[in-house]
Amino acid sequence: MTVKTPKVGAAALPLNQILAGDCIEVMRSLPEGSVDLVFADPPYNLQLRGDLHRPDNSRVDAVNDAWDRFGSFEAYDRFTRDWLAAARRLLKPGGAIWVIGSYHNIFRVGVAMQDAGFWILNDVVWRKSNPMPNFRGKRLTNAHETLIWASKSEGAKYTFNYEALKALNEGVQMRSDWVLPICTGHERLKTESGEKAHPTQKPESLLHRVLVGSTNPGDVVLDPFFGTGTTGAVARMLGRSFIGIEREATYRDAATKRLEKVRPLDRAALETTTSKRAEPRIPFGQLLERGLLRPGEMLVSPRGKAAKVRVDGSLVSAEHRGSIHQVGAALEGAPSCNGWTYWQFKRDGKLIPIDILRQQLRAEQGQA
Repeated sequence: MTVKTPKVGAAALPLNQILAGDCIEVMRSLPEGSVDLVFADPPYNLQLRGDLHRPDNSRVDAVNDAWDRFGSFEAYDRFTRDWLAAARRLLKPGGAIWVIGSYHNIFRVGVAMQDAGFWILNDVVWRKSNPMPNFRGKRLTNAHETLIWASKSEGAKYTFNYEALKALNEGVQMRSDWVLPICTGHERLKTESGEKAHPTQKPESLLHRVLVGSTNPGDVVLDPFFGTGTTGAVARMLGRSFIGIEREATYRDAATKRLEKVRPLDRAALETTTSKRAEPRIPFGQLLERGLLRPGEMLVSPRGKAAKVRVDGSLVSAEHRGSIHQVGAALEGAPSCNGWTYWQFKRDGKLIPIDILRQQLRAEQGQA
């Protein structure tokens, strides 16, 4: 893992590197249209006044760093518009962005995103299963943060691995409210003195869900507020490339040490559930061309009705002719029929669905 200061105008894309410097200047130096996804965890502009203490008078390790301080809402809005414009320039036409924030900033960020031309796809509520309590007892416990997911522009194509997220959610469609714990325990990075290495380190579970759902292996993920490298760690594990930008040297050092310990998953582990529509289209005639079926061979329906395979991949029965779908529908008196799951062929006295042959060809294409 390397930390580099990029050269302005550099053409090469610095994959799997942490770039030192101001995120806006660094992003402006990178090639246009070069990244698939931006995940941004910008300063929240918490507007804290003084230290925060628990009821036992111990001090809370809250966010009071200089990078989270802005002189006014106007200054924060200018900063937001500038980094969003720089990030949008880097996205490919089919790229997308995720931005996470709290009630302090996410509404202002959302307006800036729409003004910049992004098209909002979802707002996701990350409900923390173990939130920090409100120690002063003057407000509700702040138990969630909001993520905005947006495509580069209205009508643009974007990656959405619907079936993968559904599988991740035990076969149920993934909702826009995610119940996940905050970063604690062994995952929380600490300094040598035992303090938090970063006050707002995000849990890897959150990034895992984002990247599995909206990127594919080999995609490039940019994080302009890299911090201690959660985005990079999860991207590296999931077979994605990352570009991190971080101006604070202490965070870069912590991220570098963290990333050196991450090992990518093997290719088989990176495969996810896909929709039937996403699988390669296999014409029935290709089974004949490959010799998996022979012209003149008989196909049989579940109810014993038969049709002969012709040399062009069409079928003919006693009364009907046409595609595997058309003949199947005609025999059943139905408006439509999935011929792949309807027809069977005989081998060694056993009836086998022709869809087995289609899956065999799809597997070969996937290996190629």
